[in-house]
This record gives sequence, C-alpha cells and structure tokens, in this order.
Amino acid sequence: MDEQNRKKTILSGIKPSGDLTLGSYMGAIKNWVELADEYNCYYMLADMHAVTVRQDPAELRRRTLSQLAQYIACGLDPEKNTLFIQSHVPAHAELAWALSCYTMFGELSRMTQFKDKAAKNADNINAGLFTYPVLMAADILLYQADLVPVGEDQKQHVELTRDIAHRFNAVYGDVFTMPEPFIPKTGARIMSLQTPCSKMSKSEQDNGGCVCLLDKPEDIMRCFRRAVTDCDTVDCVRFDPETKQGVSNLMQIYSVCTGKSFQQIQEEFSGLGYGAFKPRVGEAVVELLRPIREEAERLLRDKAYLESVYRDGARRAAQVAGRTVRKVYKKLGFVQP
Repeated sequence: MDEQNRKKTILSGIKPSGDLTLGSYMGAIKNWVELADEYNCYYMLADMHAVTVRQDPAELRRRTLSQLAQYIACGLDPEKNTLFIQSHVPAHAELAWALSCYTMFGELSRMTQFKDKAAKNADNINAGLFTYPVLMAADILLYQADLVPVGEDQKQHVELTRDIAHRFNAVYGDVFTMPEPFIPKTGARIMSLQTPCSKMSKSEQDNGGCVCLLDKPEDIMRCFRRAVTDCDTVDCVRFDPETKQGVSNLMQIYSVCTGKSFQQIQEEFSGLGYGAFKPRVGEAVVELLRPIREEAERLLRDKAYLESVYRDGARRAAQVAGRTVRKVYKKLGFVQP
C-alpha cells in the first residue's frame, strides 16, 4: 500500500490512577470512538505511568479493569481498536531505556508537568517522575504513531518525542515515524464544576468539582446543583468564556449532551436563570452516562470477557511494538537473540 493510501496510526492512553471523568469522556474518549474506521487505533491503560505516584496495588488492579470496561462501554470496539494494558507489553520499558540514552537532561528539566507533579508530590520526587516523558515517547514511537490525540497541556510531550525521534533518526536513518499532536476540533475542554478556570480532574471527586462515568444519578445531580456559575450580577445563560467561565462550562457540557448550539441553549433558557439551568444540565449528563454505567457494570461481571480483550490487545500490540524494538536494537549494535 502506498504512503498516500496507508491508514495512519493513532495512539493514546489514560492512567488508571482514578476513575474516568466526564471530562475524559467528552474531551477524549468520545472522539476516539469516531476515529476507528479511518485510523489504526491503539488505546492503552497506562498503568506504568500511574506508578510514578504511590498506588494501592489492589486499587490499581481494580481501576485498570474498570477503565477497560468503561472504554468498551463508551463505544471503543475491541475488534476495531487495539485495547491493551501498558505493562503487558514489555517493549514499552525496553524502548524507554534505549531512548533515555538519546534524551538530554536539560530537556527533561524543562518539562512543565514534572515541575507541577514534583510540587504536588514533594515527598516522592522519584526518577520515574522525572523520566516518564521518555516512557511516553516510547509509547508513541513503538507503534510508529502518526498522530497522538492530546490536550494543549500535553503538546510539550509530543514535541519532546519528536526531538528524540529526530535525534535517533539523524544517527541511524529512518527508524521512527515523526508523530504529530492531534487535537480534534470537536473535542470539548471540560472544566471543573467548582473551579471553572481549571480542567476537570479526578482529584476533585471529594469536593464536587468532578463527575465520573460510574457516578450514581443522585451524586451527579448534587454536583451540578452546587456547580459554580459566575460572579456576574446578571443571572442569564450566555456563552462568554472570559467573564462567565462557570456558565460557559455548563453550556459546553449541555451542548455535548444534547447536540444543541450555544445559541439554541441561550434561547432555551432565556429568562429562566441558573436555578433552572443547572439541574437541566445534570439531568442531561445523567441520561448521557446511564447506558455507559450500566454497560460497564455488566462487563465488570464478565471477567472472562475482559481478560480475553486485554490478552488479545496485548498480543496485537506486542507484534507491532516488537518489530520496532528489534529494529532499534539492531541499529544500536545489540547482538540479535
């Protein structure tokens, strides 16, 4: 197949360090579902990345299987997408070591996420926290990914991956595909319900700023009733991300749930105010997530099926990843086994 007609490859993943959020679904997973027919898609459960911060082993295992069930419940068909657990493909760690020898200390020192995470985990600033962007580069380059769906806050990692790939290719020839960040135009950036200037985070489950895909309807409604709107004295539903961040965030969520434009939403709630708007958004989210929650719960009762999915996904991923590692090892001069 010639280069022009070749299906491009996409890779992405989410750490099972907490429950999947509404933001993860609307900003990432919902868009992944629509890519399967056009691209070769690899989606991993990034458990190796999760352990840069201390994890409870039993909880990590539980969340990993739960996240896999939620991936499938959200519409990621295991027949069309390669779904796998990162630690099940040893090539990730193998390539990460090779690439770490082609990554400069200064490059890693400038990574803004390291600075942020080090500040939040001052008692555990480990080497993995510092070098995990190299593992992320290995994740991407193993599958010769053309595109990496990322948010704006992750573009720096793709840029580092390109720098590493370019450096390696300059020495050894055309080994790695140069990946590009892929930010779908339809991707919604969902913010915290309590601090709408910050992205919705799984770390906010306790303060009501975050809604998770498996939350009960009554918990979802409670979060939306308490959602921050804005300090504007005018109680009106209007999309204005600069001065009405909270309301604009709720409109974004309602738009994804209903398919309505911001103008249609503004007209629907004209004269009704926030008291009517917030519960309606909550109800829309409850109905959006209901089939996902019910299907995920059903899948979690079928452990044999989930095991078959992650075993098959690891097998398929390892075939591609193994080819890349063998090529890299040969270029480095390692004796072939």
